[in-house]
Amino acid sequence: MNAEKIPDIIIGRLPIYMRALQRMSEKGIQTTSSQELGERVGISAAQIRKDISQFGEFGKQGTGYHIPFLLDKLRSILKVDRVWDVALVGAGDMGHALARYQGFRDRGFQIVMVFDNDAQKVGEKVGDFIVQDMSSLAETIRKAGVKMAMLTVPAVAAQDVADELVKAGVKAILNYAPISLNVPPDVKVQHIDPASHLQRMTYYL
Repeated sequence: MNAEKIPDIIIGRLPIYMRALQRMSEKGIQTTSSQELGERVGISAAQIRKDISQFGEFGKQGTGYHIPFLLDKLRSILKVDRVWDVALVGAGDMGHALARYQGFRDRGFQIVMVFDNDAQKVGEKVGDFIVQDMSSLAETIRKAGVKMAMLTVPAVAAQDVADELVKAGVKAILNYAPISLNVPPDVKVQHIDPASHLQRMTYYL
């Protein structure tokens, strides 16, 4: 299967299906249909069947999907059947919250290091981590083989930090700064700008 041939919008829906399936599994539910899953996530049954069939036939006509099996398959497809190490850059309010958040590990990720360029923050404890100086970022990340990073720095600093992360071998960046980043084609960036999402909702109010 060529990952590049699967539309990104489909990849974006898989974690939504996984989250719903996980909740059903926790309630002891063993099987589900695309209809039931669709009602839980607000996506049509036909779309769910089409999305999942991109990766193989995981359901049976008349009996639907076996939840533990489908969960395992989706974890494998998204490569979260392992735990990924993540570097966090920016130890402000958002960085503090993310460093302390306990929900990442259950979903395949763990923050393993935190960086900041503010001398007053370097050396302080944030959650389980001691904040490290940005000057050591490239070497520390490269040595640890970390491939993912979260960026919670001000917009004015985000591109410079992204450049450093790319140099350090990072291939995926989750960017909380309200700015678009320029990165090489082989580096994936996801932007999370809460204000943009709020503006998108106010249209409907």
